[in-house]
Amino acid sequence: MDQFNHVSVVKKANVYFDGKVTSRTILFENGEKKTLGIMMPGEYEFGTDKKELMEILAGRLDVLLPDSNDWVTFTGGQAFEVKSHSKFKLVVNELTDYCCSYLDD
Repeated sequence: MDQFNHVSVVKKANVYFDGKVTSRTILFENGEKKTLGIMMPGEYEFGTDKKELMEILAGRLDVLLPDSNDWVTFTGGQAFEVKSHSKFKLVVNELTDYCCSYLDD
């Protein structure tokens, strides 16, 4: 899906790590929530409340998922899931465009 129809956009940006990671929240009529964002090169750690599906639209990053000792590289067109109530680490190697979907367990 290249675009979302019939959505609301929260005007205030989500800004993390001194502006190196930013996103906008998209709300769907059915209650679904997503964020669309950009990550600048760097190392980051995020926590989750809900299960997340991270779709990498463009760029390249290495991910250390919860309960794993192995870093995995993801590039544009790939995706990964992160379980709820966990933390994951990222090493963003180049400017990365992403879509994060918040899922029910």
